[in-house]
Amino acid sequence: MAASVTTFNIDIPRWDQNTFMGRVKHFFNVTDPRTLLVSEHELDSAKALVETCRAGIVPPGTNQEQLFYAKKLYDSAFHPDSGEKMNLIGRMSFQVPGGMAITGCMLQFYRTVPAVVFWQWVNQSFNAIVNYTNRNAASPISLKELINGITVTDENDSPLGKSKRAAIKGITQVVVSRVAMAAPGMILLPIIMERLEKYPFMKKIQVLHAPLQTILVGGFLVFMVPVACALFPQRSSIALSHLEPDLRQSIVARHGDNVPYVYFNKGL
Repeated sequence: MAASVTTFNIDIPRWDQNTFMGRVKHFFNVTDPRTLLVSEHELDSAKALVETCRAGIVPPGTNQEQLFYAKKLYDSAFHPDSGEKMNLIGRMSFQVPGGMAITGCMLQFYRTVPAVVFWQWVNQSFNAIVNYTNRNAASPISLKELINGITVTDENDSPLGKSKRAAIKGITQVVVSRVAMAAPGMILLPIIMERLEKYPFMKKIQVLHAPLQTILVGGFLVFMVPVACALFPQRSSIALSHLEPDLRQSIVARHGDNVPYVYFNKGL
């Protein structure tokens, strides 16, 4: 077995996560809807390969492309904090088909109050599942992360304490990302459809308007899901000087000036 494979660090992202384009490539990979078609057995096999690679043991004949693909499947289906398999609806790879169907229905069925209420309920339920699935799992579930804070670590992932300010930063970044993810489809698509509906051929195929809107929403989401996820690094950081005074003093007392920044998983 080649030494380059046995010393392969599978947890180092394939693309530089300090750059926007590097994160876009990473999330195009992780949010690939085709990973939803992968069997549970193959997902479990990918997790086993990732874990054995972390331990420095790689099956003979395994090349780096196979390791990269195993990590792609692992990242698409398993939580980065807990390592537990995420429910299918909550995975970011489900954002394109799930968001496509729900947004298409919201844009099509808006003429009656019951329809608006129902599809808003479906949308918010979907968002709640996604939020729960992609939360920071390093901290136990509480009445929002803002009350107790989320776990922050040093650059080597050693826990340093809990920070409410880190939670605020993480939640803010997630909210901005989610708005950016949905905004183009929700804002531009009605304008596009309004103009298209003026053409005679569109008036003849009114029954196809809903499927057409759904397909167009999918087109927006294919690009916007990875782009929105890439706006901020998933492993976010906050300067020590911006932490709560008591946590900052605790870290300085234990580590001196060796920890200028702390890190946390902001979730998706």
